[in-house]
Amino acid sequence: DLASTVPFYVDSFLLPDTDLAASNFLRMFRLLRMLKMEGRYDLALGMIDDVIYEQRGVLGTALFVGMTVWGVLSSFFYLAERKNLDMIYCLDSWCEDVDTSLCVIDEFGFVDCTEGGCPPSIIGGDGQEVVCWNVYQSIVLSSFWTLMELFGEFPLVDQHSMWGKVLGTITAAFACAVFALPVGIFASGFEAQIARRRKEKERQGGSPTIVKGGGGDDEEEETEWEIVDVVGDNSTTRGMIYNFLHLQNSPSSKMFEMFMNVLIVFSSLAFMLSTMDLPAQWQLVLGWFQFASVTAFTCEYILYMYGAAENPNVRQRGLLVYATSFYRAVDLVSILPYWLTLLSWLFVGGSMAPGSVFLLTRLMRFEKYTKAFTSFDDVLRDNLDVLAMTGFSALLLWIFFSSLLYLTERDSLDTEMANYYKSVPHSMWITLLNLSGECPLAHYSAFGKIILGFIAVFATAIFGVPIGLLGAGFEELVTEEEDDEIEESSDAANVVSSSPLSAAGDGLQKACYQFVNGIGSKSAMRFELSIYALIIATVIIGVVQTVPGYDDFFSWLEWVAVSVFTFEYLLRFVGCGADPEYSGLSFKRMRYILSFYSIIDLLAIVPFYIAMATPTSWVDQHDEYFRMLRLLRLLKLDKYFPSISLVDDVVRLKRNVLAVSCFAALTLWVIFAGLMYVAEYQDFSMEIDPLPLYGCNDGCTMSVRFSDYFNSFPLTGIHLTGDFPMVEYGGVGRVVLFFIVIAAVGVSSIPSGVIASGFADIVHSKSKARPSAKGSAAGDDWFDIKYRELEGQAPPSSSFGPTVDRLQFAVKHYLDGTIDDSTGKTVRTTTSRIGRFFFMLLIISNIVAVVLESIPEIDKYVGNDPGNWFDAFEKWSVLFFTIDYALRLFSARKSREALFSPWVYAFTFFGVVDILSVLPWYVEWILSKSGYLSGGEAMVFRVFRIFRVLQLEDFVVAFSKLDNVFRASKDVLKATGLMAVIIWVGSSALFFIFEQNNPNFRSCDDSVPRTGTNDEPGCYDFDSTQACNGYYPDMCSQSAFTNMPNTMFYVAVFLGGDWGFVDFTWPGKLVCMFLCVAGIALYSIPVGTLFDSFGAVIGLGEEDEEEDEET
Repeated sequence: DLASTVPFYVDSFLLPDTDLAASNFLRMFRLLRMLKMEGRYDLALGMIDDVIYEQRGVLGTALFVGMTVWGVLSSFFYLAERKNLDMIYCLDSWCEDVDTSLCVIDEFGFVDCTEGGCPPSIIGGDGQEVVCWNVYQSIVLSSFWTLMELFGEFPLVDQHSMWGKVLGTITAAFACAVFALPVGIFASGFEAQIARRRKEKERQGGSPTIVKGGGGDDEEEETEWEIVDVVGDNSTTRGMIYNFLHLQNSPSSKMFEMFMNVLIVFSSLAFMLSTMDLPAQWQLVLGWFQFASVTAFTCEYILYMYGAAENPNVRQRGLLVYATSFYRAVDLVSILPYWLTLLSWLFVGGSMAPGSVFLLTRLMRFEKYTKAFTSFDDVLRDNLDVLAMTGFSALLLWIFFSSLLYLTERDSLDTEMANYYKSVPHSMWITLLNLSGECPLAHYSAFGKIILGFIAVFATAIFGVPIGLLGAGFEELVTEEEDDEIEESSDAANVVSSSPLSAAGDGLQKACYQFVNGIGSKSAMRFELSIYALIIATVIIGVVQTVPGYDDFFSWLEWVAVSVFTFEYLLRFVGCGADPEYSGLSFKRMRYILSFYSIIDLLAIVPFYIAMATPTSWVDQHDEYFRMLRLLRLLKLDKYFPSISLVDDVVRLKRNVLAVSCFAALTLWVIFAGLMYVAEYQDFSMEIDPLPLYGCNDGCTMSVRFSDYFNSFPLTGIHLTGDFPMVEYGGVGRVVLFFIVIAAVGVSSIPSGVIASGFADIVHSKSKARPSAKGSAAGDDWFDIKYRELEGQAPPSSSFGPTVDRLQFAVKHYLDGTIDDSTGKTVRTTTSRIGRFFFMLLIISNIVAVVLESIPEIDKYVGNDPGNWFDAFEKWSVLFFTIDYALRLFSARKSREALFSPWVYAFTFFGVVDILSVLPWYVEWILSKSGYLSGGEAMVFRVFRIFRVLQLEDFVVAFSKLDNVFRASKDVLKATGLMAVIIWVGSSALFFIFEQNNPNFRSCDDSVPRTGTNDEPGCYDFDSTQACNGYYPDMCSQSAFTNMPNTMFYVAVFLGGDWGFVDFTWPGKLVCMFLCVAGIALYSIPVGTLFDSFGAVIGLGEEDEEEDEET
């Protein structure tokens, strides 16, 4: 109350002549007055501290893991990008269109862009005004950008250096999953709290409502209007219409329904085609067809309403209630806007598109065959209380952070930032995307970066709960409706085994078959392993050879590989007669030649021979494209590690749920694509980059991207995956996207989730029967087994006598303490506690020193002279760490954790961390004394000190379990890891082929015209960037998809869910849509498996399991 009223009086009476910024912000707290309503909303906020308390153990471990990964990656990104001129950012209020290639970065990290057209920065003296800086100039600045990338956002995706792209690929592929643990734990804890309180309420107030078949009693009462046993009176017109439409008890009525279904599809296609730039006569035909279709739909609607009164239930409830039923509401929504728009067009003029787009909603009429959307009201009803609580929390966070970011960014010197945060309503648009896990803008102020970091780590988990509940509830109802448990268990058990069956046939055929499949001898196994190695080697070579200057990289190995693959193919051709797959079949060799793997083999080797035999042929001229066929050899590995071949098993396993969920997702996609087209096809409000491929070279707006329905479709698909790389939308577009964020993303992601879970089910079913050692935990290996065997055994005596034994025990007790047999807790002496505290303080101090040394101002103040403060501190630190490492090796003979062996300890996680904490300093010292190391290169070794953060593992155990994580996941990783690699490499090859010359990603020197004349061509007039450079030497460049390594980085980012580029060619858009539909889900399975296994190893979910057991 006070917070909602006092600022007004302070601003009005105490400080009437000032613009009190806090006053505007604190008005937001008036929303908190809703907390007093029914005690519901304060419960939502009160659950947060309950979640933190209940999950404190696991959350602490996960936070340590996430913070460590964040710190280490921030340091490496700092090393990779601190000298990258493309990462220089200049305030556009001081200078515009800066050529950063002319800027200079000094030894401390300061940027001077005076040659590029910017005034010099003023540092020191009476003032400090930094005009340009490298956004990775210190670990502190690097940490913000790394945080964004750890959440799957790459706002500077096209500016990374080569090593930055390597780190970005690792981040997108692996680190994101590890870093997401704290957010996942917090979100799951919040949902567990909700479920627990809901069960408690149901216990007190009665049994919960159980929904089966996609609906409850209300659903049954509603649907009985559609299909009932009541037969109308055929002697009346109303009765005949009722029987014809509602009961469909005659062949003619079924033919009519089929006709209307066809008309729905064709009217939708007519609208889509009408958005294209077609000749006037075609537009006239499509317009009249839409008019005729809507007229037919209107007549059908009137007849439905007229005939419905024949049903006594309708008469009892009233026609108005019947009109609100699902199908009649869909009918009305699909026709009423069209007639209203037609009237407006007749009297005022304008476009028919706003009314015609609602014809797409009529596709929901096919709901009667799937029963998907009619379950959505059950989801809302069953989760109403929960959605009210969590929805209020999300709303509060949205308004709170929108107001906060408005305060921090409204006066930003960056014009773009200031424009998007010039008011709280404007701020709410970007903040909505931030809370959904997106970061489309980048150049925030220092306080803005802190707020955005908090949003990324905590607020997204809470904001995502109501959205996740809608999606999860919908998925649950769909799964219950299409109950496949019996079929799933039988299908999952019938997964094709990866081990070859016994061979049949004559001696030569059988020998060839067994040899080529690695059966029967060591030489056969070695040959099979050589095939693996050659496949991987040739794929890597094929990727590298796309880089200019490396065209002949290891080309001799390609000759060797093709020869070996040809020999292998001949062996398989001869041995196919003994292949059990063709047992009892005729034309075995012809069947083999036409088989999937045979075609893959031929595509991988035949173009090579054609190019060699015909040097000037079409194949040789397009050699760069045919080289991409070498990547198909990855599919050969599927014979040994089934992955792609499991897709049909997954589809069969989840076919019913996939059919329903795909219908829901595709319908939403089609409808929202139409709405986005209508919202943006005349949006000229904000300028975007040139899009020459789409016919726009200057002054482009979002209307170019959404020029027709088919261009809108792939862009909407990207948004439905939860990514928003484009933010330059008008007001109507933002409203449509709001509903995409709130409802559609959760529902549209269900098919991807079903595919992913189907793969996991099938792979787990293959390994479920494998026996595990008694008492073993997830991911245990020889070390864990040996550790258990040593329980109760006395340490071995030293060969140097009892004095050394006593010293080893004393050192062991000092380092690790002793275990109290009665309590099982570690007991330490005062000296041990002091030493432990000192080393923890030393580790933290070293981490802080690494961060401080990377800050240019501090680095310049301390100086780079030998023996400076940082050097002295480092020497003393290395001395203490070296002594600690030596003592641990000395006492390892008395440590069960080292299996009583110094050698074992040296190769344990802690031993490796200990040596990593000191070895870089010794290497740096030797190289510097030898004269092989300069000051800039020495920074690389200094940053490696960041690994000392892993020594805190002694205080919070987490990373030492990583090997257990990989072993616990190995079955799923082997099957799905290959599939992820195939999707990644295959999609990269397609994007490289289709987009390497896309003019939307081409830029030229200012002296080159964008479009030319008959005498002089322009930048965008050439078919390829190479041709452009041929005419304008070294003046044309492509910003993306220039080679395979470059493309693989971008595709890794795409597969992580962030679309840094969207303006593709049409073949590229098709690849994009595939990744949106299935590729991202399939690619994410290995990462998700690591996430689950990591949680299982560190104890995530144990509390829930214990609670279930008690229940």
